[in-house]
Amino acid sequence: MIDPVIDAAIAEDIGAGDMTSQALIPADERYHGTLRVRESAVVAGLAVAERVFHKIEPGCSFQSNTKDGERLGAGDIIAEVRGPARGLLTAERTALNFLQHLSGIATVTRTYVDRIVGTGAVLLDTRKTIPGLRVLEKYATRMGGATNHRMRLDDAVLIKDNHIAVSGSIAEAVKRARDAGLSPIEVECDTLDQVEESVAAGAEIIMFDNMDTKTLVKAVALVGDKAKTEASGGVNLDSIRAIAETGVDTISVGRITQSAPAVDIGLDWLTEV
Repeated sequence: MIDPVIDAAIAEDIGAGDMTSQALIPADERYHGTLRVRESAVVAGLAVAERVFHKIEPGCSFQSNTKDGERLGAGDIIAEVRGPARGLLTAERTALNFLQHLSGIATVTRTYVDRIVGTGAVLLDTRKTIPGLRVLEKYATRMGGATNHRMRLDDAVLIKDNHIAVSGSIAEAVKRARDAGLSPIEVECDTLDQVEESVAAGAEIIMFDNMDTKTLVKAVALVGDKAKTEASGGVNLDSIRAIAETGVDTISVGRITQSAPAVDIGLDWLTEV
């Protein structure tokens, strides 16, 4: 699943060839480069960056003393690459794009996870990802400490407002899913009345959508031990702790993939000795 993404990114960046490197760099020139973080970050995407370098310059060396999921400080070295300069310079931008983007997601995710430590709540990601990059972005959230929610629509049942509108009611929507042999069934609820209906219908997971903390406390109490609970919608770093303290089992956050800024990572070149 990853190779087509990497191949597309390489083709997008190189086109017919790296005319600058081919014109300026002798074919036999060799370089030693260090990948270094320029700010505190949680690293993710090392294997992807390595694969980019190896696809463009198969004979290069990529060595790292760290691993995905580790937090590094500004100035720390992520990895070292050695090999023909032309190929490594050609691979530089694509490798960094992946590494910066995925590390950004992992770093933001870890910040959210740290905010709910001790509450018992688990952070979930969502399907709000850049098209084509979901498998990598959801990998990055795991490196930040989150748990993956649905990877694809064939992964789990989640009955949302439009499903309910078309089906006519929550009870009917749950019945249709059950008749299709599907389980577990999750239902998205906007109101406490919908929560009660979902419990009565036998939903195994109930999502509380855009509820304030006072309503969440009531919703959690209504569900009790009859189903798992998930809070979703409008969650940010300022609100997530209070949401977790309402007693919900999980909290899904789209921001960790939608709005994560790239980490500043550079490739510094050193002439081979």
